[in-house]
Amino acid sequence: MKNFIFPIRVYYEDTDAGGVVYHTNYLKFFERARTEMLRAMGHEQDQLKIDTGIIFVVRSVQVDYLRSALFNELLQVSSEVIESKKASLTFSQQISRDSIVLATGVIRIACLDANTMRPKAIPDYLLESLTA
Repeated sequence: MKNFIFPIRVYYEDTDAGGVVYHTNYLKFFERARTEMLRAMGHEQDQLKIDTGIIFVVRSVQVDYLRSALFNELLQVSSEVIESKKASLTFSQQISRDSIVLATGVIRIACLDANTMRPKAIPDYLLESLTA
């Protein structure tokens, strides 16, 4: 899946008293979009843990906040794998309102063995579907 787009509505709980999205909530929006990307491809993270013994964790995050998102706006969050390694994925993500980019992020995700919490190879079938 090259570039997955997930719509997110800004709720009051996402904002500060002025109706502006609190900075950490952009990370939550990115997370939801990555999870929904996996789901759209038929991969549930809880089932991956059961079937393959893997979990995904955030290794690093770089975010640029360009403009504010506001209460009740409908946003689009894009997710695209830009690099894949044996036990990690790097996503390029973007939050926009209409055609205005509000925030960009580069998020590196590590694949770990759920029991040992050590790096574990991403199963080939999953890697292929994420990078196809």
